[in-house]
Amino acid sequence: MDEPDVLRLVDLCKSYNVCTPVETEVLHNINLTLRRGEFVALIGPSGSGKSTLLNIIGLLDRPTKGALFINGREVSRLDDAAITKLRGHSIGFVFQYHYLISAYTALENVMMPMLVDQEFPNDQMRVRAAHLLAEVGLTQWQDNLANNMSGGQQQRVAIARALAINPVLILADEPTGNLDTASANGVFEMMRAMNRANGTTFLLVTHNMDLARRCDRIVEVIDGRISAQPAAA
Repeated sequence: MDEPDVLRLVDLCKSYNVCTPVETEVLHNINLTLRRGEFVALIGPSGSGKSTLLNIIGLLDRPTKGALFINGREVSRLDDAAITKLRGHSIGFVFQYHYLISAYTALENVMMPMLVDQEFPNDQMRVRAAHLLAEVGLTQWQDNLANNMSGGQQQRVAIARALAINPVLILADEPTGNLDTASANGVFEMMRAMNRANGTTFLLVTHNMDLARRCDRIVEVIDGRISAQPAAA
């Protein structure tokens, strides 16, 4: 039996100020599927609705209409506690700013999602965190405080942290936006390597078309709708 798609959106809509004279629909009948192991770019101009779409996919907001499936499970009508639990176990986040805890070491930062889930640290967490830091090439920096690392190194720690819970989907929102060209390329290649090694699905929001073209495919949002999806080079 085939594994379910990691993400499936069916006729998804999002409106604000519902049932008022100024009700505004910002996402219109979105249909999108991400398969296991895909690395997909999400592009679109400012105001296109892509941030709203990303928040819904990341279970930080709810659609007004339509269905949202994560790993084959319809989730848009789960209660808040169930949504929080599912998000914590299934979705990893990498943002434009790394949001590391500056007073913690790289190892401790990578352990944080596991601590949130299990409350108390243990050797298994430390081993997994060290393994992930090794995968992103930071073994010798694992005991460095986050604020003593370069921007590119901090984003590598953020990628390792996102993978700590072994999520089925990672949402990367402009993760290279604050980096110079060389560091941005290194961070992108690191995410691509992790995608290929672990089969983790990535959805990369970017304005960098050079990076977008190196993804498996490109999804473009314009005026709250999915446009024709050009193939990546």
